Amino acid sequence: MAELQLAILQALSVAPIDDTAVSFAGVDPNVLQGALSSLASRSMVKFASIEVDFWTLTPEADEIVEKGSHEIRLLDEVTKSLDGLKLADVGKVLGAAGKLGQLRAFKNGWVKKEGDKLVSNVSEKPADATAKDLKTIKTTGTLGDAKELAELRKRKLVIKGKLLSYKVEKGSEFALEIKKLETDLTPEMLLNGAWKDMSFKPYNFNAEGAPTRSGALHPLNKVREEFRQIFFAMGFTEMATNKFVESGFWNFDTLFVPQQHPARDLQDTFYIKDPIKADPPADKEYWKNVHEVHEKGKYGSIGYRYPWNADESLRLVLRTHTTAVSTHVLHKLAENPGPARFFSIDRVFRNEAVDATHLAEFHQIEGVIADYDLTLGDLIGFMDRFFKRMGVNKLRFKPAYNPYTEPSMEIFSWHAGLNKWIEIGNSGMFRPEMLESMGLPKDLRVHGFGLSLERPTMIKYKLSNIRELVGHKVNLDFIENNPAVRLDEDLV
Repeated sequence: MAELQLAILQALSVAPIDDTAVSFAGVDPNVLQGALSSLASRSMVKFASIEVDFWTLTPEADEIVEKGSHEIRLLDEVTKSLDGLKLADVGKVLGAAGKLGQLRAFKNGWVKKEGDKLVSNVSEKPADATAKDLKTIKTTGTLGDAKELAELRKRKLVIKGKLLSYKVEKGSEFALEIKKLETDLTPEMLLNGAWKDMSFKPYNFNAEGAPTRSGALHPLNKVREEFRQIFFAMGFTEMATNKFVESGFWNFDTLFVPQQHPARDLQDTFYIKDPIKADPPADKEYWKNVHEVHEKGKYGSIGYRYPWNADESLRLVLRTHTTAVSTHVLHKLAENPGPARFFSIDRVFRNEAVDATHLAEFHQIEGVIADYDLTLGDLIGFMDRFFKRMGVNKLRFKPAYNPYTEPSMEIFSWHAGLNKWIEIGNSGMFRPEMLESMGLPKDLRVHGFGLSLERPTMIKYKLSNIRELVGHKVNLDFIENNPAVRLDEDLV
């Protein structure tokens, strides 16, 4: 590098004012540019790169320059004999070039067909423009006639490249000697005064650091964390959600989903093959109460009045909702009843067809509020405050049916991307027979709500297809470059 830099400085010192070109043949272009950049950083030279198109010949074109174009060579063979050239002999005489020469000679009108022969159609031999143009390109690297150049490129006789050169001028610190530049000013230099006789490399305060590759939180994780912080700010405790596999008892029966309900069919539920069944719950009284409510009715309920099947209740399933988690927590709350707030955010599994808004595996946000003398109006007010903290202001509530809540409501939000209202959650007040069978007092009422994590995320990031958020079609740039969502401090 140092030798090349000295050669550049020497060439610049003797170069006349008319910008005589100096060639550094055999020097790697990247090394040359590095040497110039290093000299420019010391203000010893100033340079600018000049890039122009440069054309080179293919091996076929080199053959044309040496022997003439295919069409001229064909014409020469045709005119060797007064009888012309037999069509069958074209390939024998000219090889692969014969067919190409024949096509272009016909196109130029140089030959014509008489019977099984080719004969000349010109009075004198025309100029070989193709060979002439290729010779010009071989010498100069270009051709003035753009149309002809395009034709030669189309015939794959020339290849376009780039010719890189530099215009170099003397800088303010030009010299024929390259001084060593210090990069660091040390305390020792300041103490002994050595810095006075040293030259320092100038600092480039505008230089940008090299981009660092790092991991990125998925938008689902960003929104999930925002939900968690909202719950914590509103006094909730997070429930453990590390049980993906539940028995039908906790997933369905404790929520009074009938054993004949379509949701328990294979079309909606993933059942476990091995093992097939779970053990009965340790709380035998609770097991008995759930059985009686289903089969006969209890706690004011008339029940479903069908023979309750214990084996069906113990079948293992991938949980279809996180309400199964809430049931565990409420059952434990019955040991020491009182006001409480719980939440969970984790995956649930349903055997559904995948489309723009549905996946077979998705995240559910589950919330439970237990307190005395709660009403449905309290639930609507809470959901309104909760979603405002998320920046979602357009909400609608629609009456719905759930086996375990009465009254029940579906929650809808406006999606600007889809230009329609989409369901983002379900909610309601847990039925008395569900709570009292656990041992909770009659006047302790419980709000329950389940929300999707994917759909609020789609609204926030303006996605119209859930497969752009989860799955193999996700754009990694979308994951890396989207900013983290922020809470509105005035709402927290």
